[in-house]
Amino acid sequence: MNSSVFLQGMALCASLIMAIGAQNAFILRQGIARQNLLIAVATCIGCDFLLMSAGVFGMGKILQSLPQLQQWMALAGAAFVFWFGWQSLQKALRPASLQLNDLTKRSTARSVVLAALGFSLLNPHAILDTVVLVGSIGAQQAPSNQPAFVLGAVSFSTLWFVSLGFGASKLAPLFAKPVAWRILDTLIAIMMVAIGVSLLRTSGLIIF
Repeated sequence: MNSSVFLQGMALCASLIMAIGAQNAFILRQGIARQNLLIAVATCIGCDFLLMSAGVFGMGKILQSLPQLQQWMALAGAAFVFWFGWQSLQKALRPASLQLNDLTKRSTARSVVLAALGFSLLNPHAILDTVVLVGSIGAQQAPSNQPAFVLGAVSFSTLWFVSLGFGASKLAPLFAKPVAWRILDTLIAIMMVAIGVSLLRTSGLIIF
């Protein structure tokens, strides 16, 4: 395996994934709440692997040639993050729902997997990063080096999500207080609205 190509894939993924976004906010919240965290992390990593592989091996060029598809992806992503933002706001407004012990009762493995899939596959920002950007650069590698590039990118994705999720779990005692959850969920709601607006701009529905 070409180590320099492997490291190039890691470096590119690091430059993209560490920005605060919807996917990272979701993993952060699951880590603090200790809600099916391993399932959430594994799902996001698996999606990154599929998207990066698809990009390197051809789908990135397809998306670049279909601007209307990117527009519909932006609309779907905006709807999803607005919905998640609304859910976060509802949690912030209901102190009784913010107790740490109650969170594990309300979160099921199925709901966590569906949310993780949504943030990975209905998130145009994540798809453009993984499929288009990673894909376009990885596709320029020699065919024999492309697997090493994908492996490098996915390796950093794995390191990042594991560190973010399980590192955040150390903050759980602080979030035993409802006010801490209120603040976190309010910030997440604001972030989701900002991401949703940016996606609507991408789709061309709003121009301000």
